[in-house]
Amino acid sequence: MAQMSPLRRRMIEDMTIRNLSPATQQSYVHAVSKFSQYFGRSPDRLGLEDVRAYQVHLASKGVAWASLNQAVCALRFFYGVTLGEQTIPERIAYAREPRKLPVVLSADEVVRFLESVSSLKARVALTTAYAAGLRVSEVAALKVRDIDNQRMVMRIEHGKGGKERYVMLSKALLGILRSYWRLARPPLFLFPGRTSDTPIDPTVLHAACRSATAAAGLDKRVSVHVLRHSFATHLLESGVDIRIIQVLLGHENLSTTARYTRVSTQLIGNTASPLDRLSLNVTPPG
Repeated sequence: MAQMSPLRRRMIEDMTIRNLSPATQQSYVHAVSKFSQYFGRSPDRLGLEDVRAYQVHLASKGVAWASLNQAVCALRFFYGVTLGEQTIPERIAYAREPRKLPVVLSADEVVRFLESVSSLKARVALTTAYAAGLRVSEVAALKVRDIDNQRMVMRIEHGKGGKERYVMLSKALLGILRSYWRLARPPLFLFPGRTSDTPIDPTVLHAACRSATAAAGLDKRVSVHVLRHSFATHLLESGVDIRIIQVLLGHENLSTTARYTRVSTQLIGNTASPLDRLSLNVTPPG
């Protein structure tokens, strides 16, 4: 096993001090390592022009927007924190987010999809994800103790950015979870992995989504995040205040939640046009 360089160790220590999640640490180290490998030089010997050239290289390869910005975040952290550079980080430009509308399932499609998940554990986990609008990492990390049937809430201990929040526990979901618990008896994690003391691997849920999509005959690409999009859109269409949805989803900015107003066809269809308030004769009476 190769020995860790002092520079990499320093960066990991910097991230640990700032309480970055293990997944974030791993992605940052990987991004800086790829940057270094591209030039064949230690990253502390590379400058802003090298960063720019690397960004052009990634963009020319058609790297996804999210991956481009993950590299930007990693390099900003490396230069700004680990190397203590004052001016370089702010000059590393983020890629512009493509304006794509999220995929949303109808209520019937949600039923078809969930009923097509073959594994009981995965089916209940994905049902939980839809019922509370959870990210895949959040549903995987749920523990039995996080289910509070007295207050009818679920505690999300490790949300995005390490933030804790509470989400609703629906009566229907509580009934499903009770039946599941009687059958599976999970001792710690609600959806355990290979051993009872580890959570289910998110890749298992991703694979279950692909299989269920095919089995249900859906022409949409369904993922755990699509279930989260559908949760938010369905709440919006049922009249729930967008600020409540923001809290439930754990969004820091309301603008992030507001994009669901662009995909809610029911909300659009129920919005009155200003023309409806006019007394206007455009065509001759029939």
